[in-house]
Amino acid sequence: MQDQSFQPSFPAATQPIDELALAEIKGAILAKLRLAIGKDAGMATKHDWYQAAALALRDRIVHRWLTADKHSYDAGRKRVYYLSLEFLIGRLFSDALNNMGLLKIFEVALGDLGVSLPELRKCEPDAALGNGGLGRLAACFMESMATLSIPAIGYGIRYDYGLFRQIINQGWQQEYPDEWLSFGNPWELQRPEVIYDINFGGGVEHVDDKGRDRAIWHPGETVQAIAYDTPIVGWRGQHVNALRLWSARSPDPLKLDAFNKGDYVSASAEQSRAEAICKFLYPNDESPAGRELRLRQEYFFVSASLQDLVKRHLASDGQLRSLASKVAVQLNDTHPSLAVTELMRILVDLHNFRWDEAWKITVATLSYTNHTLLPEALETWPVELFERLLPRHLEIIYRINVQHLALAEARCPGDIDFRASVSLIDEKSGRRVRMGQLAFVGSHRINGVSGMHSDLMRETVFHDLNHLYPGRITNKTNGITFRRWLMLANPKLTDLLRETCGEAVLDDPTQLSLIEARASDVEFQKKFRSVKLHNKAALARLIGERLGIKVDPTALFDVQIKRIHEYKRQLLNVIETVALYQAIKDDPNGNWVPRVKIFAGKAAASYRYAKLIIKLINDVAEVVNNDATIGGKLKVVFLPDYNVSLAEVIIPAADLSEQISTAGMEASGTGNMKLALNGAITIGTLDGANIEIRDHVGAENIAIFGMEAGDVMIRRKQGLDASDVILSSPKLQRAINAIGSGEFSPGDPGRFESIAHALRYLDHYMVSADFDSYYEAQRAVDARWQVTPAWTRASILNVARMAWFSSDRTIREYAEEIWNVPVNPNTPLLPDLRDVAG
Repeated sequence: MQDQSFQPSFPAATQPIDELALAEIKGAILAKLRLAIGKDAGMATKHDWYQAAALALRDRIVHRWLTADKHSYDAGRKRVYYLSLEFLIGRLFSDALNNMGLLKIFEVALGDLGVSLPELRKCEPDAALGNGGLGRLAACFMESMATLSIPAIGYGIRYDYGLFRQIINQGWQQEYPDEWLSFGNPWELQRPEVIYDINFGGGVEHVDDKGRDRAIWHPGETVQAIAYDTPIVGWRGQHVNALRLWSARSPDPLKLDAFNKGDYVSASAEQSRAEAICKFLYPNDESPAGRELRLRQEYFFVSASLQDLVKRHLASDGQLRSLASKVAVQLNDTHPSLAVTELMRILVDLHNFRWDEAWKITVATLSYTNHTLLPEALETWPVELFERLLPRHLEIIYRINVQHLALAEARCPGDIDFRASVSLIDEKSGRRVRMGQLAFVGSHRINGVSGMHSDLMRETVFHDLNHLYPGRITNKTNGITFRRWLMLANPKLTDLLRETCGEAVLDDPTQLSLIEARASDVEFQKKFRSVKLHNKAALARLIGERLGIKVDPTALFDVQIKRIHEYKRQLLNVIETVALYQAIKDDPNGNWVPRVKIFAGKAAASYRYAKLIIKLINDVAEVVNNDATIGGKLKVVFLPDYNVSLAEVIIPAADLSEQISTAGMEASGTGNMKLALNGAITIGTLDGANIEIRDHVGAENIAIFGMEAGDVMIRRKQGLDASDVILSSPKLQRAINAIGSGEFSPGDPGRFESIAHALRYLDHYMVSADFDSYYEAQRAVDARWQVTPAWTRASILNVARMAWFSSDRTIREYAEEIWNVPVNPNTPLLPDLRDVAG
C-alpha cells in the first residue's frame, strides 16, 4: 500500500504540510544522524546535520532510481551513455530537494530540529569536476535527460581534487588543491564490485586465427577502474539516472616484499602512479609527463566506460550486433575521442567481429559534440607517445586511416592536399594523431552547439571532412536547466513568475511568454525591480564580506563571469574600465551612471597571459576603488574561486551580461543564457548563441557591437598590427599608455608592458580593433539605464523570451535527431514510495 504522505511537495504547493510526512522526515534525519554519522543531536555539528539530511534525502531518491532503472530495462528501452571529462555538478542538496518536491518539508523539518536549511547548504562543497561551460553543460544535460525520462548514464572521472581552488594574493591567482572529498560525499555510492582493467603500454602480437589476422595486446601496465555512482534526479522526481565516475587504483597497491625491505617509497609507487590518473582535472600538459598523464586520463575513463556499457548491453541483449539499436554514446567534446578506437578494439579483438561489421556498429553507435574551433582544444598527440602508451589503438587508427584516405582519394582523385587535410595523422607537425578528425570519422553525427558554430565547423576546421562525409554535421544549440538557474538561483523572481503566469510555468518554460503583456505595466515593473534590487543587495553583502569592498546595490551591476581566456576578452572589458575611469576623472561632476564592474573566473594554471590579465584587473580595481575623486561612481570587483554556487548569487543580481568574445571563437556559451533568463541585458558580439539570443529577445533588447566573424577573418589576413586603430582612438591610446607605463602598477612599471605591446602590434583577438565600438555600446547602455521604465521593460522581455534556451529542448532534439531515443514514452508515472530507511 502506498503511503500518500510522501507525495511530492513542489514549490507550487500551497496545501499545508502533512504532519505525518513531516514527522517521518524528522525521524529519518535523526536516525541517520545517530546510525550513519554516530552522533546525538546535542553533539552534532552543522556538517553532521547536513550529512544526515542528505542521506535521508538520498534514501528517497534511491527508491525512485531503482524503480526507474527496472522500468527501462523491462521495457527494453534504448539507453544513452554520455561521456565527458568534465561534470560541473555543483551542490546537489538543494537541487535534489527541489526536483523531488521536498524543499519546503525538509526546511520545516530541519527548522523544528533547530537547524537552518540555508546554513546546511553552505556545508556542501562544490564538486569542481569541471572548468566551466563544458562541464556545467554536461550537468544540465544529465538533469534534462532525467526530466525527460531518457534512460542514461553519465561517465567521467572522480577527481580527488577537482580543478583547483583559486586564491587571489596581492592580485595574483594562486592555485591550491580543491579538497571537495575531505568530509566524504553523501551522494555517491561506491560500487566495489564494478572493476575494470585498463591497460597501457607493452606490445601487440599478431597471430593467424583460422585464416584471420588476430591482434593480441600484451600490456606493460594495468590500472583498475572502480565505479562510484551519483543519482541525478529529474524534475518532479519521476525519473532518476546515474552519474558514474571512475576512480583509479593499482591491482597491487602495496608490494610487500619491497615494504618489508624498508623500501617504503617503491612499495607504493605503482599505486601512486595509478592514483595520479584521477588526482586532478587538466594536469599541466606543458611537460612530456603532463601530456602523458592527460592521455592516460582520457583512455582510462573511455575504456572503463565502454567496457561497462558493453557489459550492460550483453546482460540485457545477449549479443553485440544490436548495440547501435539499443545504445547511443555521446562524446562531449574531443576528450573522449578514443572511444572510436576502444570500441573497435572491444568488437574486433575481444568479440571476434570482422572489421567492416565492427566499423558499421561503431559509427552507428557514436556521435560527437564539438565545442570549439580553437586548434589547441581539438587535441593532437605525438605518434611516439601513442605508440608507447596505446600501441594497439595506434594500429587501429592506421587501419581506419587507410580506409578513410581511400575514400578521400575516390572523392578527389590525385588531390594530395585534400588527403593531407582529412588524414587522421598530421604529417606536417612531427607526426601527430588528430583526435578531432578521429571523432568525426568514427561518429554518425557531429554537432555544433549554436547555429553559427555549426556553420563555421562546415566552413573551417571540418570543411574537407564535411565534403567527404556530407550530412554528418548538424546543430544542437545549447540550453540550461531552468530548475537550477531560475527556481533555485532566483526564488523571488520565480514567485513573481508563478503569480503572473500561473503554476504551469514551473513545468513549461514557454509560459514565461505570458509576462510580455505586463512588460510595460507600472506595477509589474515595480515588483520586477524590487526582486532585482533584493538580489543585488545579497551580492553586495557577499562582496563586502569576501573583499571588504562596499558597492551600491542601486548602481548598474556589469558582470563578466567565465573562464579567463584571451578570446573571451576580459582584457577588452578592463581596458574600457580604464578608459571610463579616466573619463570620470576628467569630468567628476558629469552625469555618470554609477557602475560596478564584476569579474570572476579561473585561468588555467599554465596560462601565464591569462593570469597576468587577472593581475591587471585587480591592479585596476586597487586604484579605482581607492580614488575618492570619482565619488564611488565606478567600482571594480574580482570575486575569487568562481564556481556554481557563486554563480547562483551573481547571476540573479546582474543588470548587464558581458558576452564579448572575439566573433567566430565562442562556440555557444551558456552563461549568456543564464544571465538573460534572470533579466540581464546582454552586451556582446555576434558570436556563439548571442545570435540566437538576439533573434529570440529582439535586437532592441540586446546591445550588439563589434566585428562579425567574417570581418575578423579579413582583418587577420591583413595583419595583426593595430597601431593604425590606436592612433585613430585617443581613448584607447590613453588607456593602453596608462596600462603599459605602470599607472596601475607603480611598484613594477613594466609589469603590463607585454599586454600593451600585444594590443598595439599582435591584436589577434581584436581587442584594440573592437574597442571603439565596445566603448560606444557601453555609453549607449548608460543612456538606456537612465530611462528606468525602458530598461526594466527590456529586462522583462529578456526573461519572457528565453524559453527556447531550456536544456530540455536541446536534449529533446538530441534524442529525436541523433540518438533515436523516445522522449516521455507512454509508461506509468513512478509511484510515490514511502521511506524505508532508518
